[in-house]
Amino acid sequence: MKRTVFLGACSLGLSVLLLSGCQPAANTNQPVVVASPSPERVDTASIQTELLRIENDWPRIIKEKDTAAVERIEADDAVFIYPDGSLGNKAQDLKDVADGALIADSWQVADLQVTVIDADSAFTIGRNIVTNGKYKMANGKTVNIPSQTRFLDTYARRNGEWKIVAAASVPIMAPTAAASPTMTASPAMSPTVKPSPAVKPSPAMTRTPVVRPSPAVTP
Repeated sequence: MKRTVFLGACSLGLSVLLLSGCQPAANTNQPVVVASPSPERVDTASIQTELLRIENDWPRIIKEKDTAAVERIEADDAVFIYPDGSLGNKAQDLKDVADGALIADSWQVADLQVTVIDADSAFTIGRNIVTNGKYKMANGKTVNIPSQTRFLDTYARRNGEWKIVAAASVPIMAPTAAASPTMTASPAMSPTVKPSPAVKPSPAMTRTPVVRPSPAVTP
């Protein structure tokens, strides 16, 4: 009996194995769906607040010669274009602030706009308003600072801190007085309506000729 049961079990197991071998193989070419990471949430308001704070602090930094703030705000590889077109870097800014090369009766930052590109990059646009500003050059000469400049600062977040990586500023020129269309010469003054030479009085018409008596009719 045991032998019969054993043989039956073996037959059943063999049948299962045979049936399993006849089943189609699993399709291993199906694409594997991998969940993509959710996009990082950008806290735009927080970034704008931080960059506005940095920009508005520049008048104090210059006045108090706060080189520690410059060291913290500017990236080591930052590149700058100054209002006169010259190039500068962080080392130059640190020296200027430390030496008090920038002086002014007042310095204001206005018209600030912050554009956030993503979680780690942004730029600001603004206007500097300077009263009686002077800059002491390395050769000892002093030059005037433009009373108003427009600037563009590019920021990158590195190791969790916002750094200026590039900046440029240009002087805002006072508008020049241009002739208004109403101030142009009137048509009466146009060369196209000047009197034609044909109607100008000829030299013979400038005075009345004197009628002299002919010798033939002299009494």
